[in-house]
Amino acid sequence: MEPFAYVQNRLHAEGVPLAAVAERYGTPAYVYSRGAILENFRRLEVGLAGAPSLVCYSVKANSNLRILSLLREAGAGFDIVSGGELARVGRAGAAPDRVVFSGVGKTADEMDAALAAGLLMFNVESDGELELIEARAAAAGKTAPIAIRVNPDVEAETHPYISTGRFIHKFGVPKDAALSLYRLAARSKNLRVRGIACHIGSQILQIEPFLKALDEILEVAAGLSAEGIEIEWLDLGGGYGIRYRNEEPIEMTRLIAELKRRIAGAPYRLILEPGRAIVGNAGILLTRVLYVKRNGQKKFIVVDSGMNDLLRPALYGSEHQVWPVIQRPGPAASADVVGPLCETGDFLARDRELAPLQPGDLLAVMTTGAYGFALSSNYNSRPRPAEVLVSGTETEVIRARERLESLMSGETT
Repeated sequence: MEPFAYVQNRLHAEGVPLAAVAERYGTPAYVYSRGAILENFRRLEVGLAGAPSLVCYSVKANSNLRILSLLREAGAGFDIVSGGELARVGRAGAAPDRVVFSGVGKTADEMDAALAAGLLMFNVESDGELELIEARAAAAGKTAPIAIRVNPDVEAETHPYISTGRFIHKFGVPKDAALSLYRLAARSKNLRVRGIACHIGSQILQIEPFLKALDEILEVAAGLSAEGIEIEWLDLGGGYGIRYRNEEPIEMTRLIAELKRRIAGAPYRLILEPGRAIVGNAGILLTRVLYVKRNGQKKFIVVDSGMNDLLRPALYGSEHQVWPVIQRPGPAASADVVGPLCETGDFLARDRELAPLQPGDLLAVMTTGAYGFALSSNYNSRPRPAEVLVSGTETEVIRARERLESLMSGETT
């Protein structure tokens, strides 16, 4: 399905005109398509049919409780990276044995909460972390299920800030170090070896790096098996690239087929951790034009949403398409779409060919369902936007617009 499309020159989210969403709920607002989220998830489920597997949605991409509940109802597990995300998936009703705990800096309190919940496994990132998990499990009289996150030193073409699979990155441990940690874990009465994990980055558009990473961890699994340490789960992470402007999305059908072929007949179960691939194209940021101005030859479209609402363009130099909510005729001209914050880096798009716009017009910043609201802030003391879920012709506020009063709660004068 196309979650966002024009009907008689008016942009719709499923069956709802976005102009009607703006009129009812105001701007800025994140708007999500329920149908697109479920379709993206089900496509992965269908592709994995016949292979023992678990799709663990990466909560960091978009952690709204309604979206988590929607995916839990569809059969998803969850990949979390903090105690806050653990609390969120619990509130959404997730079965603990379908949750994996990743992340390079887990605290003792987070470990205690995860042990109490009974998660599927910890993806361990260092020898110090393994020691602490063992100690916290011993103190609680429990056995902690673990996987070691192996850094396979696989290079993938993506932004350097979201590449994670090389030795120069802070994530995981080299293969040789992983073998030593597995031996320690296998000897501990408070640790249970369950899997091997890896994650090589995000917004990756080629399948070869994923296949190379799988080959690397299969080699680790074979080495462990030779020592009598048996592995049940192969957690291959996520990072599957989608189209923002002109990219060719990763060939998920081919990738999954290759993954299944490589483990056919092996005693392993797969975990995939998609986030962006499920929610990225299912969301837009709806914003309203405040002013149209020129500084010499430069044209600016000033809107009511900025880098506090959508950080990706300023943080990564990412490019999102910008569509008018109502198409009008007229010659396009180059302009920057900028926000109201006191930062030169406060932009949503640069040098875009846009049809004539005037104050009050609405724009949709496309493909912002992942790492949109999740990276938002209250910079310049601006309340965060509302989040709205569209299902067919129905709309539902799944996060109320933040109020000014809440920005100051917990502070003293």
